[in-house]
Amino acid sequence: MEKNDVVLKKLNRIKNAAKFSDKCDKIPVGEFFWTGFKNKCIDKWGKDFDPYLFFDLDYIPITPNMDPHIKSFEVIQQNGEDIYIRTGFEAIIHRSGDIVMPHYDSFSIKEPEEMAKFTFDDPADKRRFNNASDDQINGVGDVLLRDIPAWSERVDAYVDKLPVFGSVCEGYEYVWRIVGTENSLMWMLAEPESFEDFMKRIGEFLVGFTKAQIEEGNGRLSGMIIWGDVAYRNGMLFSPEAWRKYFKPITKQLIDICHANDLPVIYHGCGNASIIYEDMIELGLDFYNPLEAKADLDVVELEKEYRGRLGFCGNIDMRVLERNNLDEIKREVLYKMQAANTGGWIFQSDHSISNDVEPESYHHALKVVREYGEYPLDLDKIRAEIKRLDEKLNS
Repeated sequence: MEKNDVVLKKLNRIKNAAKFSDKCDKIPVGEFFWTGFKNKCIDKWGKDFDPYLFFDLDYIPITPNMDPHIKSFEVIQQNGEDIYIRTGFEAIIHRSGDIVMPHYDSFSIKEPEEMAKFTFDDPADKRRFNNASDDQINGVGDVLLRDIPAWSERVDAYVDKLPVFGSVCEGYEYVWRIVGTENSLMWMLAEPESFEDFMKRIGEFLVGFTKAQIEEGNGRLSGMIIWGDVAYRNGMLFSPEAWRKYFKPITKQLIDICHANDLPVIYHGCGNASIIYEDMIELGLDFYNPLEAKADLDVVELEKEYRGRLGFCGNIDMRVLERNNLDEIKREVLYKMQAANTGGWIFQSDHSISNDVEPESYHHALKVVREYGEYPLDLDKIRAEIKRLDEKLNS
């Protein structure tokens, strides 16, 4: 389907940033949001509040049912808001009241030889895209969601308003949800042949899922997010060599499929994975996200090294946003904006907008990037305001 002028303008803004083009009109804006933050916004702005529309963002991620097995959650045990469920990944997950993060209690695969027996439902099964359902990626997060509306229905709700990005996990993000973090890290070393065989089958599933998602999108998708946490604060969860052996080939296939369909790609990987940025450039990645500031990543410094070769998305320090000091927030936004002088940056937090951020704080950050973020950027004005804010905050 053809995209309307509103969507095309936003999509071209992202594409031009990815190309470091002099046709950039202003810095693109994206974000992910926690439920508690959205609820505070609903209290402030009304029950019809939608962060992507209200804040006029430049894209929205919408994820189909990616579970290996398409099925409803099985409630193992429940006591009020304390609940244990088994998902289509065959993981038992514990969600407890207002505790933000779920706990992965157990996995169906406990021994390495069991990887060969694990089966996958058809990655192109139309129920993934056209049926309301339970699924782990969408349903088990900071809250538990059931019977989520069909992906196609959710896409249709936004497709005429802003660019819709599809979603797919890369190999490691997928395998740990099946076997657990500890087993995935141990078995890639202790059982390399079995692990490699399993990763090849996972890769075939993810490639088939990506192709089917694009086909089901039927022109409605504008880009793709690849989810893949392969690092922590101090570096990779495993060696770069292991990543290149097991996971890089899958990531390459996913990026190639998206680019063959004119879809820009944002790779979301928490922690400090800078040691594989050159690999990402080799794969043709458009943007790396979220660039966690608490992992000692600074997009202004990164831009100097990767200018014109790799775009970045994120790095607005959540710790600053959570302090809810408007001068500190303005200073943080202006400092990070310096990385966008030649394009190549999407304004976004260094993970997602948490429950501790006040609606006014996030709104203020957006006002700053939109006031100062039109091209060509006035760096002298930006740096003068940073200096003024430093003097004020340090006085």
